Amino acid sequence: MKGLLQKGGKLNMTEIPRSGSVQRNFKDTLFRKIFNDEEKLLSLYNAVNNTDYDNPKDLKINTLENAIYLDMKNDVSFIINFHLNLYEHQSTFNPNMPLRNLLYISRLLEAEISVNSLYTPVALKLPFPSFVVFYNGTMAQPEQTILKLSDLYKPNSSSPKLELEVLMLNVNYGKNQSLLEQCQALKEYAYYVEKVREHAINMEIRNAVELAVTESIKEG
Repeated sequence: MKGLLQKGGKLNMTEIPRSGSVQRNFKDTLFRKIFNDEEKLLSLYNAVNNTDYDNPKDLKINTLENAIYLDMKNDVSFIINFHLNLYEHQSTFNPNMPLRNLLYISRLLEAEISVNSLYTPVALKLPFPSFVVFYNGTMAQPEQTILKLSDLYKPNSSSPKLELEVLMLNVNYGKNQSLLEQCQALKEYAYYVEKVREHAINMEIRNAVELAVTESIKEG
């Protein structure tokens, strides 16, 4: 939350989109702000993978920003120990995430390898990819879901030649509690979003956002 606060704990309103876009974007914006911090991102990685890395400098963040041709952005992507991770936040359920991640990783790999190396007789060594979606929408979803690229194929095949699996984790407050306990930043984020929803029932979203910040600070 510190990145969204001014001195004295006041909400920095310049960090929150103005007009009606707040309701649509504030959760995505906040998620990216929190987890583009190397220390918090490492904590999230450890929680998801049950690892205990302790040096944030081991991370190499390579998030896509306005990729040429497709104007694509992904939320957070990074490499650690030759493990390429693509993390996305979704406040609505999106069955097309496997296809989106296929496009994202194609762009990321293009940046990691030399085009000329594709034509050599030496096998390339690629980082092992993982795809995770952190879901906190209001539509009921299981704590864990596997989304598959092959689910989009028509006709379906029992042995698809191209597959990509995305792990979707429900991070609404009260879901995947052990995961939230292992990553304090994720737990606080989930708690804050829950507070905003509670207040948005009775007030405008901008007021709910500000009140949730104030209450979250008071409650530690």
